[in-house]
Amino acid sequence: MIKLFKNYIKKENLFKIEDKILLAISGGMDSVVMLDLFHKAGFNFGIAHCNFTLRDKESDADEIFVKKLSEEYKIPFFLKKFNTKQYAEENGISIQMSARELRLRWFYSLMKSENYDYVATAHHLDDQIETLLINLSRGTGIAGLHGILPKQKRLIHPLLFTYRKNISDFIKENNLKYREDSSNKTTKYLRNKIRHQIIPVFTEINPSFKNIVNKNIDRIRESEKIYKTEIRRVKKKVIHTKQNKIFINIKILKSFDNISTYLFEFLSEYNFNFQVVEDIVKSLDEISGKQFYSSTHRLLKDREYLIVALKNSENELSFGNDYFIEENLSEISKPVNLSIKTFDKNNDSIIPKDCNTASLNYSRLDFPLTLRKWKQGDYFYPFGMNKKKKLSDFFIDQKLSIIEKENVLLLCSKDKIAWIIGHRIDNRFRITDNTRKIYQLKLSKSNGTNKDNKR
Repeated sequence: MIKLFKNYIKKENLFKIEDKILLAISGGMDSVVMLDLFHKAGFNFGIAHCNFTLRDKESDADEIFVKKLSEEYKIPFFLKKFNTKQYAEENGISIQMSARELRLRWFYSLMKSENYDYVATAHHLDDQIETLLINLSRGTGIAGLHGILPKQKRLIHPLLFTYRKNISDFIKENNLKYREDSSNKTTKYLRNKIRHQIIPVFTEINPSFKNIVNKNIDRIRESEKIYKTEIRRVKKKVIHTKQNKIFINIKILKSFDNISTYLFEFLSEYNFNFQVVEDIVKSLDEISGKQFYSSTHRLLKDREYLIVALKNSENELSFGNDYFIEENLSEISKPVNLSIKTFDKNNDSIIPKDCNTASLNYSRLDFPLTLRKWKQGDYFYPFGMNKKKKLSDFFIDQKLSIIEKENVLLLCSKDKIAWIIGHRIDNRFRITDNTRKIYQLKLSKSNGTNKDNKR
C-alpha cells in the first residue's frame, strides 16, 4: 500500500518531498492509516486534532489518543477545542457544516502560523461515492458530480486511491490502534444513511458498483474540463467587475439557450443554489428592483444588469451616524478613504477634472464638514447650473442601480451638499475668479470610480 500511496501523490502532484504537511487526524481508522503512511514514507508532517465537544467523554478520549500518537511518532501536535453546537445555532447551519467550517478555518490559520504548505484529510474512494450520492440527492451542477478532488488549492486528499476495505486490511496487517467514532454507526446523518443503507443495495444489484462509480467520476472530471472552458469563454462576454461588484449583462445572457445552466455556473461561487437561479431567470423580464439572496451575497435585478454584491460588505458603507471632517484633517479612512489638502489659488494651481477629486471654494465651507448617506428629498445645484436638482433625479440620469445609490455618500457644509462623492460637486462651492484658497479632496482608487466625469 505504501507504494500505491507514493505513486498516487506523484501522479496527482499533491505536494513536493520538501513540503511540510499538516495532517487532520481524528483518531479514526482512516486518519490513523494516513498518519502511518506519511511516517513510513518519511515525509515532513505534523498532526492537527479538532475536539468538537460533541460526544462528551468520547471526544476527550479521542483527543488523548491522538496526542499519544503524536508522542509515539515524535511529531508536532496541535489541538483546538470548539463549541460546535453554539456555532451552529448562532449561524443557523447544521452541526456537520459547522464542524467543517470551524476546522478548515483553524487549519488554514495553523498552516500560516506554523509554516505548513498543505493540509491533508483522510478521505478515500468510499467517501468519494458517498459525496457524489449526497450531491445528487440535494441537486447539483456538474461540479457536484466530480466528487472529492485530489487537490483543492492547499487542501489535499492523499488516500483517494484506495477503498475503506483496503484501509481496514492495512490496520490489521500493521496492528495499528485507532478510535471508533460511535456516531459512524447511526443513520441519523445523511452520509451514514447512504453508507449503511443505500450503497449496500446498489452493491447487491451490481458487485462492481463502487468501481463503476469511481470510473464514471473520472470521466465526469474530464468532461468537466471541457465544460468549464466553455463557461469561462462565455463568462468573459457576459460579466464585468466594478467596485467589488459583479455585473451580469441581461441582454447577452438572454441570448443564450439554457440560461439557467449558464447563470448557475456564474453564480454558484457566490453560493446561489439552482432553485434561486431559476427564480432569477423568471425575473429577467420583470421590472427592476427585485433582490435575491444566498448565504453570503445578494443579487439585484437592475435595468441592464444582474448585480451581485457581498451582504453587509464594507462597500455598502452601512453606518447609522454621520461622520465629521475637522478643518485640520489631511486624510480620513472611514467611511471612505479621502486625502485632503488646502492651498492658495494662483495661476499655477492645478484643478483636476476627474470625478474622484473635488476642488472647493474654501471660503464657502463651514467646518466641521459632514459625511452622510443621501436620503429622499436631498437636492443640490449641479456644477455649472444655477437651478437645483433632486438627487433622486440625478441618480436616474446617471443610471445608477439600487445598490450603487445605497452606497452614495455626500459631503455637506451645514445643510448644503458640497459634493456627491465620486460624482459631482455643487455649483455653490465651485472655484471662481474670486477664490483665494482651495479645499481639495481626493477619493482613493480603492473606493472605485464612477462614470460621470463632469466637475
